[in-house]
Amino acid sequence: MQSLTTPGHRPVPVEILEAEIRRVCGAFALEPMGRSGVVNGDVATRRVGPFDTAIVALDASEVARSPRAIRQDPGEYFFLLVQDAGQCRVEQGDRVAELSPGDMFLVDSVKPSSFLYRGERSNQVSLHIPREEVVHRFGHACAGGLSISRDDPLWLAMRAVIAKMLLEEGAQAQLGEAFLCLMGAYLHGRGTGNAETLLSRALAMIDRHRADPSFGPRELAARLNVSERMLQRHFRPLGETPGHRLLGRRLELAHARLSARRNEQAAEGVTAVAFDCGFNDLSYFYREFRKKYGTTPGAVARCH
Repeated sequence: MQSLTTPGHRPVPVEILEAEIRRVCGAFALEPMGRSGVVNGDVATRRVGPFDTAIVALDASEVARSPRAIRQDPGEYFFLLVQDAGQCRVEQGDRVAELSPGDMFLVDSVKPSSFLYRGERSNQVSLHIPREEVVHRFGHACAGGLSISRDDPLWLAMRAVIAKMLLEEGAQAQLGEAFLCLMGAYLHGRGTGNAETLLSRALAMIDRHRADPSFGPRELAARLNVSERMLQRHFRPLGETPGHRLLGRRLELAHARLSARRNEQAAEGVTAVAFDCGFNDLSYFYREFRKKYGTTPGAVARCH
């Protein structure tokens, strides 16, 4: 199976690599194979679609997250662990999985976990999916860890979306939404989740209609057959309102389109992009774009 990434293995002092893992992934303890105090490995970070992502290479004995570490550093994520090269044995509660290249395991950060490498070189991609979003989309179906079977056709679809997000720098946010929808379908097919929660339907609808300037929170609530107040309650765990979510998706779409335009199109392209992405007020578009990205739409177009 073709690798998703090409991380490098270089000699690193154990305490430095452990500090990098802690900085990127949270409180984990690293156990080397020998007593040399050196591990061959590396930790890199990427923004993959809408997800913060760690790319970890190492040849350690074990990496573990203990109950004490969890008390010190409460979990905020589910880590979707994709084995890219080498082997790894994942143990979380009573769930155990032997990962080979291509295998995936959804790690619950609030439960103790161990990753055994036995000193063999391993490359892994870890997508950090906000815990609140997963819980409110799918309930507690993922609590305690979940192995994603490669015998399920949806496994291949999920891997394809991950590969596309990794290949396309600054991949559009709808790829992340597509991935979460596939995960919901996988859980629903196993009878362990509900892929059609109101929040899940609302997020998918926002992604589908964000380029329509007439589509707003009121229209969204009407299509879902709920009141605007009830819709806001469902969005509250995400820390945003339906309107803020819709604005963010429109800005992400505009940024992606401006980034793809040629320099000579920049002058006349910004206005067209703004209208094509659901904005009907240019001053509002410029203000919110600068607030989100720290630069102007024209600067993004010229840069690319």
